[in-house]
Amino acid sequence: MRRKIFGPAATAAVLGLLPQLSGCGAPDGGAADSGTLRMVAAEYGDTPATSSKAYWDKVTGAFTDANPGIKVEVRLVPWADIDREVSRMVKEGEAPDVALMGSYSDFAAQGKLYSAEELLSVGAEANFLQPLAEAGTFDNRLYGLPFVASSRLLFYNEALFAKAGVKEAPKTWSDLKAAAKALKDKGVKYPYALPLGPEEAHAEALIWELSNGGGYADGRGSYSLDSEKNIKTWQWVRDNLVAPGLVGPTAPSRTNRADAFAAFLRGEVGMLNGYPSLAHEAAAKGIGVGTVAMPVSDTLGSGESPPTVGVADWMVAFRQNDKRAEIGRFLEFVYQDKNLSDFAGRYHLLPATASAARTPAGGGLSRTDEDFLSALRTARLYPVNDPSWVTVSDTIKRTIGRAVEPGGDPKAVLEEMAHQAEEAADRR
Repeated sequence: MRRKIFGPAATAAVLGLLPQLSGCGAPDGGAADSGTLRMVAAEYGDTPATSSKAYWDKVTGAFTDANPGIKVEVRLVPWADIDREVSRMVKEGEAPDVALMGSYSDFAAQGKLYSAEELLSVGAEANFLQPLAEAGTFDNRLYGLPFVASSRLLFYNEALFAKAGVKEAPKTWSDLKAAAKALKDKGVKYPYALPLGPEEAHAEALIWELSNGGGYADGRGSYSLDSEKNIKTWQWVRDNLVAPGLVGPTAPSRTNRADAFAAFLRGEVGMLNGYPSLAHEAAAKGIGVGTVAMPVSDTLGSGESPPTVGVADWMVAFRQNDKRAEIGRFLEFVYQDKNLSDFAGRYHLLPATASAARTPAGGGLSRTDEDFLSALRTARLYPVNDPSWVTVSDTIKRTIGRAVEPGGDPKAVLEEMAHQAEEAADRR
């Protein structure tokens, strides 16, 4: 039996219509002296100089100054470990009060989280960008509070395009194939980088499937991993990009996102799908980058505009320690425009609220960031509001690369994935 994985959003902002919020505090106030909040947060930096510690030290210090008696202790955990570590803490009865992590719905399904309406003022709850609020909603309530986000666009190296005589950014799959062939003929190592390795294959896969009118769910909100459109997508990728050697010397199943990004920054990649921070890193290295929406299949035609992929990170609040009022005060403070924009700006991400997106730190978004924000407004996010998604995404990451191997059978691979997805959903 197929199970519905998408439900209506409990709250959704109409972009650009909300006034700036001032961080008025949790709806029911809270005690003046309420002890210590424990927060576990993913580490966004990759060096001591870029560590998130400086940000959280600043924000928690300012919060305690404004709310004497409430201290916040923040422990940073590597991104690769954050979801597993929080799950361990919850299982052992030591849930943090607040966590910034990559998932939430499993905890919501177990009744372990406060909903946004229990924590935030009406204005703060309504301020989240609409696609993010929808993805953060489980059982008609907002439990996953989106914090920062990004969307995906197709990047192309302008110098390599010029060298190959490619005068326009591709709009269709045929255009992309032609550009990749021209790049290969000029000796570009990775004409199109196709990262279907286990790090983040589910992102690349969804980008391609959406560009042919497919995706991970059907119109009823049920998993549809083996839809006819998805099968045709991977048959095309196998036959038109992988078989002719247009994706570089490494098999897609062994190419991770980090590998592809590093090659792009070395000037070895003609095209790949990327997000805002990569654009900023490339600019810092003097690489001229063009960004466009993912080309669409020739079946859809260049006039179609399917959604791009959006990704968000989630702030969640646990019930275990009974600190609803204190958590509400803290989250209202963190979600003030200046604080949220500061964090997003540090890591070249997009703030998750309508007001912060309009008035980010530094006085405005760059033109590139505006393009990503525009894409985010209509983006499709992963079905993170289904508790089985963690298992399903792992299946996709481990399996989808086989669909484009020489002699690979996309239909058989996708049917295998769909069967495992249904089993995972039925276990929940």
